[in-house]
Amino acid sequence: MDLTTTYLGLRLRTPLVPSASPLSERIDNIRQMEDMGAAAVVLYSLFEEELVQDQWALQRHMEDHTDTFAEALSFFPAPALLTVGPDAYLNHIRQAKEAVDIPIIASLNGSSLGGWTAFARQIEQAGADALELNVYTIPTDLDQPGVAVEQMYLEILRAVKAAVQIPVAIKLSPFFSSMAGMARQLDQAGADGLVLFNRFYQPDIDLETLDVWPHVLLSTPQDMRLPLRWISILYGRIDADLAATGGVHDAVDVVKLLMVGARVTMMASALLRHGIPYLRLVEQRLVHWLETHEYESVRQMQGSLSQRHAPDPGAFERAQYLRALRTYRLPVPD
Repeated sequence: MDLTTTYLGLRLRTPLVPSASPLSERIDNIRQMEDMGAAAVVLYSLFEEELVQDQWALQRHMEDHTDTFAEALSFFPAPALLTVGPDAYLNHIRQAKEAVDIPIIASLNGSSLGGWTAFARQIEQAGADALELNVYTIPTDLDQPGVAVEQMYLEILRAVKAAVQIPVAIKLSPFFSSMAGMARQLDQAGADGLVLFNRFYQPDIDLETLDVWPHVLLSTPQDMRLPLRWISILYGRIDADLAATGGVHDAVDVVKLLMVGARVTMMASALLRHGIPYLRLVEQRLVHWLETHEYESVRQMQGSLSQRHAPDPGAFERAQYLRALRTYRLPVPD
């Protein structure tokens, strides 16, 4: 069975890729992912806040005693001329590249245009095969129009693309007024891939302490429906590769996402819940499904159930909406 696929110009053994999660913080876990069949690994994210905090810490350290005498400032170069970043993340990339043969995709997570995007160049120099740009922001400014949010995404992407030669994928939120239009703009701005979708972790309230606290819920297979829909709509209409993430828990999820046009299917929650060896089981089940249904390769099915040939995807989606409502039946009481 030929499971090979391509993503971001990388030829991968299978479409199974562990997405960014705490599992990739340890090199021995990355080795195990490769042993269990991972085609590539997306590393845990380096956050904009970590880079900015690191830069401010150095600047404060340099300026602590600058008032001691007039010439003190001349001992140090201007802070803006220094390139500062968490060395631990760069070392982790190097160690991962030495430990495994599969591609290593680094992850940068940010929410604004700034100097942190220049860190992408150091990630490239450390040996990363590609970069996943995770733009995570909640627009809360009542005076900020939607077009300004879209422009911010585009500017961040262009800044990173200008800094590196390696492929860049951008991980998106689904909450755009025109998701299809935004996908095309990012494609035209140079995105090599779109990762659909970013999951927003909703906070909860502790009623005993009256504190807002982060409540991380692992995904379920139901979450797969959203990337399934949009990959189906976008496949064949943009040049960027499409990666599915969120709700990928078993081989049937993988098959569905490949059929609508995904190049790779990324999973984290399933591995956090069942352990890294679960990846091998998903691959075995994928092979079994393909053999049972007389497929010879993954590429044979990719995009076969997309909306590429639908003359009006909007009308198609509307028809499916009406069909879903009209065919629903109330459960029969016991």
